[in-house]
Amino acid sequence: MRTSLDRSLLVTLALLCGYGLAMVYSAGQTDVPSFAERAWVRQIGWMVVASVAAAVAFRVSFRLLEWAAPLLYGLGLVLLLVVLVVGTGAGTAASSKSWLTIGGVRIGQPVELAKLGTILLLARYLSSLRQAPATLRDLVRPGLIAGAPFLLVMAQPDLGSAIVFVGILFAMLFWSGVKPSLLLLLASPMISLLLAVDTGWWGAWILLLTLLLLIWRTYVTEGVFIWIVNSAMGVLAIVLWNRLKPYQQQRLVSFLNPEADPAHSGYQAIQSKVAIGSGGWLGNGWLHGPQKRLAFLPEQPTDFIFSVVGEELGFVGVLVALALFFALFLILLRVARRATDTFSSLVVFGILGLLFTHVFENVGMTINLMPITGIPLPFFSYGGSFVLACGIAMGLVLRVAYDSRSSGYVEQ
Repeated sequence: MRTSLDRSLLVTLALLCGYGLAMVYSAGQTDVPSFAERAWVRQIGWMVVASVAAAVAFRVSFRLLEWAAPLLYGLGLVLLLVVLVVGTGAGTAASSKSWLTIGGVRIGQPVELAKLGTILLLARYLSSLRQAPATLRDLVRPGLIAGAPFLLVMAQPDLGSAIVFVGILFAMLFWSGVKPSLLLLLASPMISLLLAVDTGWWGAWILLLTLLLLIWRTYVTEGVFIWIVNSAMGVLAIVLWNRLKPYQQQRLVSFLNPEADPAHSGYQAIQSKVAIGSGGWLGNGWLHGPQKRLAFLPEQPTDFIFSVVGEELGFVGVLVALALFFALFLILLRVARRATDTFSSLVVFGILGLLFTHVFENVGMTINLMPITGIPLPFFSYGGSFVLACGIAMGLVLRVAYDSRSSGYVEQ
């Protein structure tokens, strides 16, 4: 019987952390003074703390976690409320309230704890069901679980982290057995909201949605409700746009057309694409990225660390980084499949959803496929709160993998 730790997971994590640390070090090597010069030293410290947190999480019983899930979730919500009062911003979201600050000292970002708490409570609820949710009514409770922190984070406002809660929700609903058609109906209002920027695309989507509702033969009340909500998104889009902060409006405009304001709102997107594009196949060499050395890249060691990878190590370096993430996702999928119980399986897949959303958002914004949201790249971006949260999450995954091996699971 094999009861050792999952070596493939440990090796993949070590490679990701080593790769990320090398890029954080490089990001600080500029021709002008920068706070990032010693960021790699602090990053090592956070990695040590995260490793200790992972070891502690590994030793926690999942039965205790399942029992404490509501408490941890509630604590996350309380901290999100507190941060709205005393919080401060940083980096590309300096005007938001996302950091918990006490006496002028930034303690951390409560949203990272809230993400893990949401995963635990969703896993507890979904694992308690006798069968997977089959109607929109069945999705109300899990929607509220993810919706509460989503709204509190949007109030900061922090669009990037808010999207992560959506990613977690959809990942865990899918893993619990919810049909893709039902997930599409659940996502349809957001799709309508996004397509409302163009009347033609929005009208085509409404027509397609109407046909899908007829083909899938949904309940009449649910079908009518979905159609009305999606139709209302065209009006709601205007209201939401007027409620956005000026810098948020500028980010969305820059996402659609960065060249419209290259010196201000489009600066970050343009510099990121220039850096990645200049890397070519093999890059300019580690430590030698011209955009990075001249500090043209915004938030080099944090939000735009992937741009440094592209500039200095080129397409090959980018491919290696993405391959490591892909390997990690496959390992998490395997661990979730082999878990000894539904709760543990859902927790692991929720963590997979969390990490995938972070990677998709971060990489997407650096190549202008996603709006700039100031979200970190797992195991690469410099920072404390998210590094710590990732450490705890990986400790939980290692525990699930260990338990499945200890129970006598035989690899095929």
